[in-house]
Amino acid sequence: MRQLGLLLGLLAAGWAVGNGTGEVSGSDAFLFATMLLLAVGLYGSTSDISLREAREHLGLIGLAVTVGVVAKAALIAGVLWLTLDDPAYLVLAVTVAQVDPLSVAALRDSSRMSPRAKTILSVWASFDDPVTVLLTAFTVPLAADGEGIGGSAGGYAAQLGWSAVLVAVAGGVWFLVRRWRGRWADAAGVVLVVGMLVLAASYTLMLGIAVVGLFFRPALVGRFVGAVTKGAYATAAFLLGMLLVGGVSFGYGVVLGAAAFAAHAVVAAVLTRRLPRTDRVLLSLGQQNGVTAIVLALSLEPAFPRAPGIVAPAIVTVNLLHFLANSAVGKGGGPRRRNGPGPRRKRGPGRRIRTATAGSAAPAGRGR
Repeated sequence: MRQLGLLLGLLAAGWAVGNGTGEVSGSDAFLFATMLLLAVGLYGSTSDISLREAREHLGLIGLAVTVGVVAKAALIAGVLWLTLDDPAYLVLAVTVAQVDPLSVAALRDSSRMSPRAKTILSVWASFDDPVTVLLTAFTVPLAADGEGIGGSAGGYAAQLGWSAVLVAVAGGVWFLVRRWRGRWADAAGVVLVVGMLVLAASYTLMLGIAVVGLFFRPALVGRFVGAVTKGAYATAAFLLGMLLVGGVSFGYGVVLGAAAFAAHAVVAAVLTRRLPRTDRVLLSLGQQNGVTAIVLALSLEPAFPRAPGIVAPAIVTVNLLHFLANSAVGKGGGPRRRNGPGPRRKRGPGRRIRTATAGSAAPAGRGR
């Protein structure tokens, strides 16, 4: 309840400030701020991924960020087709078809998911963004051409190329930094991460910064990445509140948000059918939207002026449903994991005492 209250409070504060300053969604500073928050969310999400866990479920993750995104967008579009009075706005289904990495990273510690499920959701949230942006580029080329992050298909291809360059350079630098030990190495690592985040936000290299987070992990950054992502999440909620000044279509937004949450539940249940029931349920209730949807809505605004006013309440609806559904599962005695040791077995001759641990069989933590 505290998390939901914080979200609503930040939205209200953003709306109040936005009323005083006027609409800022079209400004370069606002767009850069949202892009920087998205970069922080992507890096924070991937930098905490257990590579060992990710390798074990690589096939599932690959389906989730490709087929899963397209399936979710199609399901949401079907609902919007019956609701919206303008079929052109079906493109809004794409804006909420992804799982927001910043929200996932910020709420990761409070989740009851196993380490395995957290890894799957983190990778899913981190790498479905590029697929969503690609869908946007091909779905609304006229609206996105030269505007925001959508761009043309050629522009997106250029972004992929520069993202690959960023990853290659970061890999070489990380090799040198790891050989250079001491306090100065830690400080250099922090400066390099900040520089890459700013670079990614300035040139929309989101896939690149997501991949960089898989290996470029300075120890000093790891100590503060959780606090930074939570701060970025709060900032994103405040900026979202500022978007509400331009007018809000609550009815359409609620329908869009509810459709997004339901579509994720359906797709996740199908894709995770071989996982334990606990992980299936919690992953199905894992849909969250935030800064990624904000950025996509801003990129669509030139051609679809109503986009931010519909997407903003949709984001609130999704996060409200996420909170209520997960709270109901916890209070109703649903899937829950014990953090303490399980019952001990009686010691027999030559038999060791074992304790059950929560989560997957693979050890949690970061893979290298």
